[in-house]
Amino acid sequence: MISRRQLLALVALTLMWGINWPMMKFSLRELSPMYFRALTMSCGALFLYSWYRARGLRMLPQGAEWKSVVAIGLPNMLGWHTVSILGVKELASGRAAILGFTMPIWTVLIGVLFLGEKLTRRVALAAVAVAIAIALLTAGEFTALTGRPLGIVWMEIAAVCWAIGTLMVRRAHLTLPVETLTIWMMILTSACLWLIALASEPWPSWQFSVAMWASLAYGAFINYGFAQTLWAGLARHLPPATSAMSVMAIPLVGTLSATLIVGEWPHWQDFVAIAFVMAAIAAVLLPPRAPRLQGKTA
Repeated sequence: MISRRQLLALVALTLMWGINWPMMKFSLRELSPMYFRALTMSCGALFLYSWYRARGLRMLPQGAEWKSVVAIGLPNMLGWHTVSILGVKELASGRAAILGFTMPIWTVLIGVLFLGEKLTRRVALAAVAVAIAIALLTAGEFTALTGRPLGIVWMEIAAVCWAIGTLMVRRAHLTLPVETLTIWMMILTSACLWLIALASEPWPSWQFSVAMWASLAYGAFINYGFAQTLWAGLARHLPPATSAMSVMAIPLVGTLSATLIVGEWPHWQDFVAIAFVMAAIAAVLLPPRAPRLQGKTA
């Protein structure tokens, strides 16, 4: 049974991660994508390192643990965060959130296609629902005057990267704390992002508006920082159904909050796509109902 404190924390976490999508879009008005990711992730990683070190967590991987950090970090952290920000740049932030959160379905489908996991009816229905959602949003992008369907490709590549990383975490025999794994993946990824940014984008002026600095602080210390600590505390104790409901709500929060933050008005395709993606997430993440036992008659 989830406590009131856990419920409030989960609602706060869902709002933080949902609102982060239009906040990213807002930041890209004044800062290029790779510098945005490099700056916010670096600050977030330093925040988390200091936070967990002060609490006595083992912070330094040892020996073969570094191999796990690099191997899992390549798709789960570098792949997802590099490619998804390109998708956010091309798309409305709400649409990027909807497409990004097809990642749980990709996790299951990759397991079925390449790892011998069982194809259930629920997985098949989830795949169909996601395909319908992507088709709706793709059609919407092609018909829009400023449509950029390439952003859909970026977001689905990012979702696949996240899914591969998740499968690797599930099958890895980790001996270091998950928090330590996450922090070092962030540190190494942010170093790579600085190099990518320096090689591919002009050096920023760093003369931003007050609202822009607030948006960067949100990305660094709320999205990468405080929200991560909340999730680390909740993930061990939440039932799967509760976690799934949170994941399902994030694209909806992102789509609705985008109207207030960046002035993006969702279309009917967005709401229908949200419904299909939420249904797909429910199909693959919510546990099946236990069959009812019929009472014996005397």
